[in-house]
Parts: sequence; C-alpha cells; structure tokens
Amino acid sequence: MGVQRGEVLDQVPPPAMLLRRPGCLCFLLCLSPLVHSLRVQEYLYFQVLSPGDIRYIFTATPAKDFGGVFNTRYEQIYLVPADPPEACGALNNGVFIEGQIALVERGGCSFLSKTRVVQELGGRAVIIADNAYDNDSSYVEMIQDSTRRTADIPALFLLGRDGYMIRRSLEQHGLPWAVISIPVNITSIPTYELMQPPWTFW
Repeated sequence: MGVQRGEVLDQVPPPAMLLRRPGCLCFLLCLSPLVHSLRVQEYLYFQVLSPGDIRYIFTATPAKDFGGVFNTRYEQIYLVPADPPEACGALNNGVFIEGQIALVERGGCSFLSKTRVVQELGGRAVIIADNAYDNDSSYVEMIQDSTRRTADIPALFLLGRDGYMIRRSLEQHGLPWAVISIPVNITSIPTYELMQPPWTFW
C-alpha cells in the first residue's frame, strides 16, 4: 500500500483495543508507541448508541497538527453522514450538522478543507472515514495542507471499514444519523461488557 504525500499509514493496531466496551462516557486519550517510530499515536474512542446493530465502541485518531480537542463529554449527540460524503463544498444536509458531529469520507480535498466545511456549518467535530472500505487496520495521520488555514473543531480519522458499516446500517434503517457518545473512557468499563466491532481484527 502506498503512502500518499503528507500522510503516514500506521500498520500497528492499538493495544488498547483489547478493551472495547459500551456505556462509558468519559474521556480517554490512550498513548501507544509505534514500531519503527519515535512518534506516539493517540487514540480516542466513541460509542454508537443507536442504531442497535452497530452499538460498538469505535477507535479514531485525532488530527496531528490542526483541529481542536474535546473539552466536553457528549453523552448523546448525532453523528450525521455528510451529503455528499466527501464534504469538499456545500452540503445538501448541512442544516442537520449544526451542533452535531459530521461523518465525512476521505478523498476529493484535504482533511483540513473537510474540517473547515463542517466547522463553518456549526458542527462540533468531524470524523473522517477512510474511503478504502476494506481498511480495518491502517490509520492515516491527518496533517495540515499547504494553505496555512486553521480549524478549531476536533477532527478524527476512522477506519474505512468502520465508516462503511456505520453508513450501511443507517441506510438499511432509513435513518439520517446515528446517536453516539464521545469521548468514551474504555478503562472504566468491565471487561465482560466490552463491545468491539466484530469485523475488525485486533
């Protein structure tokens, strides 16, 4: 798999994913050393509350050098898939993103451009899923583009397989959004209650 300019693919799955659980609503930033690198990869977790068939804890990685952080715990907030998915311009459902979190697809423009589109619509954060729907292990390091612009809302990268399964579930149920909790502290959930997406290998 080739590495695109300005992006780093991390092939190492997060050890903390051995702890996947529903129902926790606190913040966790899990740090894990990467092989062949002095960098530290950060992980942030969120839980889908509805629809029930994807009620799992998902892992995302924050953008490296742009975007904000979660200063608030959202016990219930909408995750709204952008229309069109790449969110490189005006959105047909932009009115639903105000005050919520947008689920966007990688491609078409920079990660920063997508984040700014969501921010300008009043979104509280953006989750950018890989456009490789079979990607269930490779995280991309999201960095700024060359425009010297900024963004203030949190921007997270999500595995392509996870993004695809969330979108597919919403389409099957005819729902315009999912209900999620973010960020989630997985350390406070009993091991027997851990719920990981069954399609992802860790």
